[in-house]
Amino acid sequence: MYEELKEQAHLAAREICETAGLKKGQILVVGCSSSEVCGERIGKGSNLEAAEAVFEGIYEEVTQRGIFLAAQCCEHLNRAIITERAAVPFAEIVNVVPQPKAGGSFATTAYRRFSDPVAVEEIKADAGLDIGNTLIGMHLKKVAVPVRLENHRIGSAHVNAARVRPKFIGGVRAVYDQEML
Repeated sequence: MYEELKEQAHLAAREICETAGLKKGQILVVGCSSSEVCGERIGKGSNLEAAEAVFEGIYEEVTQRGIFLAAQCCEHLNRAIITERAAVPFAEIVNVVPQPKAGGSFATTAYRRFSDPVAVEEIKADAGLDIGNTLIGMHLKKVAVPVRLENHRIGSAHVNAARVRPKFIGGVRAVYDQEML
């Protein structure tokens, strides 16, 4: 079962990295309910082994590409982010260490596996995976664009994905330029 979860996570990570055109140094935020992955209701069946399998699949893909992974904690830690210090060199670090039932199994795994983990209250990621309806939108840059994945299930959890694009700025001038064409 865990090998299958790892493979599903790897495929979803590859797909969002490619679709979003993520480049070295950019950030992928992931929220993952291991409860939902295992067929339970979010927050009701935290499973460290399932979270580890999902983490491995995603981490393998992003590490090969030089992309930073940011793991969203659960609501008990106000959806704080666990990531590598190098991903957020100027961010204000907060003092928290996630646990399976206070932060979530996925964030706990990230904290244990990263070489220099830190927690921050927020991040502005370039793309994201929402595994099991964890609501990662607050950690994406503006403007978020939904991405429909072919690999949209990990275990029993539905996977939503998003990429970001730069804001369109210009207002009246942009309209005026179009009329002049």
